[in-house]
Amino acid sequence: MQDYLVEQFELYKERIAEIPQETMPEGRFADFFVSAAEYINYVIKVREELGGDGSYKGSEDLQVLNEKLFKGLYGEDYERSYANPDYADSVFGSYSKPLQFLAAELHMLPQLIYDGKDEELVILLELFIEIYCNFLAEEKPLIKTIEEAVYYWAFDYADIFAEDRIREIFIPQDNLPKKIVMEADLSDISYLYRYGEMITDSEIRLAEFMNKLSEEEIESMASTFTGGFRRGFVTMNVDFDSRKTVSIRYFIGQERMVRAAVKKFEAMGLGVILSRYSVSRVIRKGIGKQGFVNLSAPRQFEYDHRMDDAIFFDRKFCDRKLSVIRAAYEKYADDISGYGGPAVIECFGEKDFEPVAKDTSITYTDKQQELSVYMSREEGMLREEFLPGDSYSFTIIAFPVPDIGDDFEAVFRETVNINTLDSSVWTKIHQHIIDVMDRAAYVKVEGSGSNRTDMKIIMRKLADPDRETQFENCVADVNIPLGEVFTSPVLKGSGGLLHVSSVYINGLQFKNLSIEFEDGMVKSYSCDNFDDTEKCKAFIDDNILFHHKTLPLGEFAIGTNTFAYDMGRRFDIMAKLPILIMEKTGPHFAVGDTCYSHAEDTKVYNPDGKEIISRENDFSLLRDTEPEKAYFNCHTDITIPFDELGRLYAVYEDGNEVDIIRDGRFVLVGTEKLNEGIDGVK
Repeated sequence: MQDYLVEQFELYKERIAEIPQETMPEGRFADFFVSAAEYINYVIKVREELGGDGSYKGSEDLQVLNEKLFKGLYGEDYERSYANPDYADSVFGSYSKPLQFLAAELHMLPQLIYDGKDEELVILLELFIEIYCNFLAEEKPLIKTIEEAVYYWAFDYADIFAEDRIREIFIPQDNLPKKIVMEADLSDISYLYRYGEMITDSEIRLAEFMNKLSEEEIESMASTFTGGFRRGFVTMNVDFDSRKTVSIRYFIGQERMVRAAVKKFEAMGLGVILSRYSVSRVIRKGIGKQGFVNLSAPRQFEYDHRMDDAIFFDRKFCDRKLSVIRAAYEKYADDISGYGGPAVIECFGEKDFEPVAKDTSITYTDKQQELSVYMSREEGMLREEFLPGDSYSFTIIAFPVPDIGDDFEAVFRETVNINTLDSSVWTKIHQHIIDVMDRAAYVKVEGSGSNRTDMKIIMRKLADPDRETQFENCVADVNIPLGEVFTSPVLKGSGGLLHVSSVYINGLQFKNLSIEFEDGMVKSYSCDNFDDTEKCKAFIDDNILFHHKTLPLGEFAIGTNTFAYDMGRRFDIMAKLPILIMEKTGPHFAVGDTCYSHAEDTKVYNPDGKEIISRENDFSLLRDTEPEKAYFNCHTDITIPFDELGRLYAVYEDGNEVDIIRDGRFVLVGTEKLNEGIDGVK
């Protein structure tokens, strides 16, 4: 810790230690500040007993220590936590929002001490003391005074949070996750407690299972993963030799595979970046996490605080944040220019979670929602300026976790098999589908039974059918497992109703999701998650539209991995499959940008040598003339499973129709093998 930070830290430490002995004018706030001070004192004590690799030198049992650090975020404890908006509102009344924000930010203290982020630690203690002193001095300080304390804290220190985040996601460091992954004795499960994250039976069982796998199995999984990343550069026609780094995002418990992947990436000449997700709401938005994360995250807590930045989010703060992000990009421009992209290990099968929408949570105003869209667009343009979308690639793979149920080990091994299906077989099958749809005027997708889907997708007319195609023949590279053909639809004329009975998107279940499109744009939407229709619309607006008034159809695809579908049905885990796998189990549509976002000018070819010309739409066409209108910076897939599908067929200019799928089965000549997976469903 630098000298000036040491001095500030010691002063704050001493001041906070005094709080439990002091008397506040207004009794209802006393318990919050006293309990918070006692928690801070405990965290500081733990900090003094930590090694730089997250090892604990104190005498407390590791599990007990872990539970104390994260007390108040789970189960019944959360019901009476000051970070719970409902409870905070019942105690604090009109002071609820700034104080629940403070309570939530204090819960990031464990991550700060384990990561050795002394400056951010001191900054947070400063905010706590400032707000406490306001309440100590007056029985009822002005609410505006407390809100301004939070506002100017976020505003003044945005540069520190932003620079730290840019540095840790783009530059390899000898940091905590690197030390754990590459140096820890992974056979000793106690290494899990070195992360500074809540560790439960879920993480322990996953790590124990990974330890049972042979070296050959681990190597095979890592090879599939890293090989997909490398092949992605070939598929996307991106230069690999100029890439210097790759970031691995993973779940705690997957370290054996991550270690093997790090070695393989390093053998490719890439420096590997491992980092924690962003924890402070000064930088982090929504419920998404990028970095290493735990399986047992407090999801209701995170959902409750997904818009906490609304406390300080105005145009002035937005401009300030954009300026400090630009400054950070400029400072690390050389490092950023060599970034190769993210390599993501997802998981699926977590415990079911249905969020409770609370009126007491901090939420955006209509004006802030519009500003959020502006902020997202400007951040996207900044990123494109320093890291063009056609200069890097990515890969994503997914594995189940023990919470999926008693069949976990069987599902895991089945997933490994699905991830390694023969690409050459699917390439040929896909070509039959592409050949039919390339000649079509439009494609129709119709649901069956209770599924009300009725979608029409307009196709482009190819100028040179011998050299051009509309659909990408997608096998196992950036998206593992293999199995889809996709295109960027023509917007004008495309539309209809998209309906699914249940789908998980970013870990959230949507029940009876319906989206109506007109000329390729979202017209209306609904779901059955809540009794209140307005809450249902807000749920979709927050997590699918991301506060855009509308979004275009960015993708139309046909998933062809019927063996993944078979696995989902056989083990009764369809509802738990991640989008990565679910999108391969039926036709799907994406709202938002196209799959070629920011890389439209890079020519891409299928294995047959044909150029994929459907790389843009009416919006991305504006990228050079009106870049602020070209992109939406989101892309969300929604899949119709085969058992909800009535008919998918191509319609030609002369009115002739060619069926590709009928009653949930592939009927097009040359696609018969795909029915092996469908027929395998018991």
